[in-house]
Amino acid sequence: MRKREQDSRAVSTTTPALDLIFDLLSDRRRRYALYCLSDRTDGVADVDELTDAIVRLETETGHVGEAEADQHRLTVRTELQHSHLPKLADTSLLEHDPRSDTVRYWSQPSLEEWLEHAKHKEL
Repeated sequence: MRKREQDSRAVSTTTPALDLIFDLLSDRRRRYALYCLSDRTDGVADVDELTDAIVRLETETGHVGEAEADQHRLTVRTELQHSHLPKLADTSLLEHDPRSDTVRYWSQPSLEEWLEHAKHKEL
């Protein structure tokens, strides 16, 4: 079901439906997590790294002030663990190991195309 790219990141050979792609990209925090994961050559990050990346992007884009950083970080981490990562895992685009808090992203070309468009427009 998955093959290896030359950059050592795993690639899913199953093409998700366009409605699913747009549903996954409809949430800003989920997009930010995907931006972070797709930028990594191995597609692997832990939940703390994803949380920090999302908080940083939200701060840079003006979605949150720095004064509320601790509570904001906790909220982002909780949403990742209980909402965004399970939703992405259900689509087989990533695997989340709750014991090690590690996430492995399985690159998917049609998602990557739309993700790149979103990133270009958003950041």
